[in-house]
Amino acid sequence: MTKQILIAEKLRIAAILNDERVDQLIVAQGQHQIGDIYLGTVENVHPGIDAAFVNIGESERNGFIHVTDLGPLRLRQTAGSITELLEPRQRALVQVMKEPTGSKGPRLTGNITLPGRFLVLQPSGQGVNISRHINEEAERDRLRALAVLIKPAGTGLLVRTKAEGVGEDQIIDDLEMLCRQWETIQSTVETCQPPALLNRDDDFVHRTLRDHCGPGLDKVVVDSPQVVERVKTFLGAEKNTVAVDSFANAEELLEAFRIHAAIHQALLPRVDLPSGGYVIIEPTEALTVVDVNSGSFTRSANARETVLWTNCEAATEIARQLQLRNIGGMIIVDFIDMESRRDQLLLLEHFMKAMEPDKARPQIAQITELGLVELTRKRQGQNIYELFGHQCPNCAGLGYVATVPGKATTQPLATGTVQLPVPTSPAPGDTSVVNVANGGGNNRRRRRGGGGRGGVSAPVETPTPPSTASDEPETSPSPETESGPSSGNALETVAVPMSEDQKLVFSWCGFNPALMAPTPPKDVNAVAVRVVSPGGDTLPPLTEAGDQATDATTAVAQPEADETTDNGTDNIARTADDSAAVPQAETTTATQEEAGPKVSDDEQDSDRRRRRRRRSAV
Repeated sequence: MTKQILIAEKLRIAAILNDERVDQLIVAQGQHQIGDIYLGTVENVHPGIDAAFVNIGESERNGFIHVTDLGPLRLRQTAGSITELLEPRQRALVQVMKEPTGSKGPRLTGNITLPGRFLVLQPSGQGVNISRHINEEAERDRLRALAVLIKPAGTGLLVRTKAEGVGEDQIIDDLEMLCRQWETIQSTVETCQPPALLNRDDDFVHRTLRDHCGPGLDKVVVDSPQVVERVKTFLGAEKNTVAVDSFANAEELLEAFRIHAAIHQALLPRVDLPSGGYVIIEPTEALTVVDVNSGSFTRSANARETVLWTNCEAATEIARQLQLRNIGGMIIVDFIDMESRRDQLLLLEHFMKAMEPDKARPQIAQITELGLVELTRKRQGQNIYELFGHQCPNCAGLGYVATVPGKATTQPLATGTVQLPVPTSPAPGDTSVVNVANGGGNNRRRRRGGGGRGGVSAPVETPTPPSTASDEPETSPSPETESGPSSGNALETVAVPMSEDQKLVFSWCGFNPALMAPTPPKDVNAVAVRVVSPGGDTLPPLTEAGDQATDATTAVAQPEADETTDNGTDNIARTADDSAAVPQAETTTATQEEAGPKVSDDEQDSDRRRRRRRRSAV
């Protein structure tokens, strides 16, 4: 297997490739990075959570430090409340142990550590510790004896895995460099005012090689010919076995090895497996959920082999994705259900072996009663979603677009000016007979004839404009009357080009689309707004808008056809001209349906005379 390290120093992005496949990304971005050392000031002490907030230079989010991470910051060495160990406005020398995420500030610690290539200096620590990855007992004894001899008084040392087989001179040189670095930090603390950044490993090339260069490395590729010599100097004796290559710039380097494509793929929730199955990875605020599905894999002889094969293949890919996406915290994996206890143990053994190379030390906790595998992984910097992902502006981070029941959809809009008809007042004495059966609403008032309830209901009359004579058929109003005056009643219609997503957002929020017009009107409530598709024709929506406005206003202007008023002269006489205004067949039908049997002419004349006498008496 060929192992390569790609370093784009200008973009501060590095990648580790195994057989041309990206297995890990290293990104050094952000205001606060892991390992930064600050001189801060204690802002608030909260005994309820046994923690304090330290100002390290960012006004929006202070750093968080727990009572268990105070180290030498304690005012008293005896155990007690955090209010007895820290006090506001106290100067604090702290180091970033977790980068800020979301609305949370960086996690801080008072236990300062200075990492080198072979050793880690702990200025406030004690004793000597050897990496657990060094298995040979004789080598562990040699390194422990050497560390005890060279360790400065009052400090602690951690011997790293890379020190295995390294000569004493190289280890001593590494320790001297770390001691000089610590002395510089101490001298800076005495002269500067908090908050201040005291130490940061800005050499991205040196930091990447220090943390990831090890046995099995075949090639290092950098983004500048000037960086080649720095890499060879760091490699020392290993430069003869490790090839060093360079590109003209960082963009060419990332494009040649398809780093951009790997980042886009790592942001997707679905990861396909070679056998046809797939894995779904969904990060949440509390934990990360991983689901395994067999997909189209059916090559095994029976279902048990299919499930075991798919689960083992998924376990290998999940271990790789955890490093590639830098997922930390609690992780729940839902493998395909297996009834055999033996198969479950085989899967766990395979999963643990696949995660052994991971330096974040993932630990499998247990298999729950529901068959879920619980594990934890140490957080090391920001994950890929925080580095390269941004909240979707369309769904606001939901991951889907919601359709709320009962909300009206956005209607298409057009531009132009629509002339609304103006209602005209009828003359008091002018009437026009209309058919009762075809009249308007259900709330009409009926005029009873002389026959009481069984009498004939007289046809209802409605006022007409003065130009319509009582002895002539009803004519349609003139265009001038229907359209109304052209000034003072024009309703401006504004066309607003909007996409489907914008329509949905405006309909949710109840916003007036006129706010999106190229030239917003002075009063958005005094215009008719029609939405059009971007680049669409606005003429058909304009015509539709005019027709709708005309129909609506005409309906308002006409009086109720089935209501009669009691004021004025009661003209109920049925003449030959009435038949011209209302067809006889319709009148007869209405009379038969609503009034029942016909009434004689004598009864109608008697009824008219009684009403005339009542009006004369009034």
